[in-house]
Amino acid sequence: MLFKGVVREIRDTMGSKSKGRINGKGMNHHRRGRAHIAPEGGSEVPTQWGSCSPGDDSGVNEQHGLWATLPPELLRDIVQRIEARGTSWPARRDVVACAAVCRSWREITKEIVKTPEQCCCLTFPISLKQPGPRDSPIQCFIKRERATSTFQLYLGLSPALSGDMSKLLLAAKKVRKATSTEFRISFVGTDFSQASRTFVGKLRSNFLGTKFSIHDNQPPCPELQSICMPRRKINPVQAPSSCPRGYGVATIVYELNVLRTRGPRRMRCTMQTIPISSVLEGGTAPTPTELTHICTEQPSRSPSSKGKKTVIVDLCSSSSLSDSMVASESVGRDPLVLKNKAPRWHEQLQCWCLNFKGRVTVASVKNFQLVAHAEPSLNLPPEEQEKVILQFGKIGKDIFTMDYRYPLSAFQAFAICLSSFDTKPACE
Repeated sequence: MLFKGVVREIRDTMGSKSKGRINGKGMNHHRRGRAHIAPEGGSEVPTQWGSCSPGDDSGVNEQHGLWATLPPELLRDIVQRIEARGTSWPARRDVVACAAVCRSWREITKEIVKTPEQCCCLTFPISLKQPGPRDSPIQCFIKRERATSTFQLYLGLSPALSGDMSKLLLAAKKVRKATSTEFRISFVGTDFSQASRTFVGKLRSNFLGTKFSIHDNQPPCPELQSICMPRRKINPVQAPSSCPRGYGVATIVYELNVLRTRGPRRMRCTMQTIPISSVLEGGTAPTPTELTHICTEQPSRSPSSKGKKTVIVDLCSSSSLSDSMVASESVGRDPLVLKNKAPRWHEQLQCWCLNFKGRVTVASVKNFQLVAHAEPSLNLPPEEQEKVILQFGKIGKDIFTMDYRYPLSAFQAFAICLSSFDTKPACE
């Protein structure tokens, strides 16, 4: 049988099983758009091929049928060929379909599919929290919906070039509060609840919009869980140690423009879970291997806890930030610091200019390029300090490009870019 026929039969099989589940009694699953990546974390997510959850066994079909009994050598060869052929979306959907067949297919698919650093491809939802490739950036674009205060991150060069082939990676919704602003990030564009299994993390600002903190719904890796400092309410009687609200993974600070001088914004990003050595040859950044969903609801207070004070740990406070830095130094990790690349003044155009290599076409105060910054004592090579790690700029009305590379992940890069959309009257 030709491999095209194999893939077609897998799709038909998974499609019929998915249809049976959706039409079954007691099922309230909503159809997701074909552009969404199916989230992991223990929930069964309907797709056009069936249920696919590579990070958990609950969404995998039972071990039965013709496909589950294939010899491992033949199965591995099939998946390898499908993976090698589908190097971009939407052809990459065939790889996801293989992981949705049964447990044996899923395990072999997970072994074959590499991280974005190794293959330069985004396949499963966990890829969005893994560092990008080292040699060339992953090119994406962001669409802003002013009416709903939402932002969608797509994989592709631009809406004009990608069209219907664009792949929705992440979505965010801006939520204004009395003293701060939050951007809640989700795998889908319809559910931004922090209790949802599609919730990824959030970006939180201070009152002036000059300081931001990025909160992940899981630590980058288990050994960094104590460094990330989960932001949660801690009850002395009922400490919800297993239900943190999020782990602080980075802080973003915009420099105040006290003299109101003309010029671009100046920002500084401290990636608390990424060591500065990751930008050097042979250096590594934390790479999670599976998604985990954490409880975000507060536990009910017992009668004996009445009158007890609740301790609040907030990454935005200077004390918690200094504690996090001390913890980082205690394990011998100097955090990666990113600064925006200084633009040059163009006399003829009378504006500040940066070389975006054709990816940015509209002048905007939001445009920036981030490069690694290190103290002279760290001996960071000059070429590494000139390499652009994250690039963001405007190409049209409510359309922006975002290109990122190692050691940042798509989630981290998207959160940093979202900070540029918040109002900053004190920085301009």
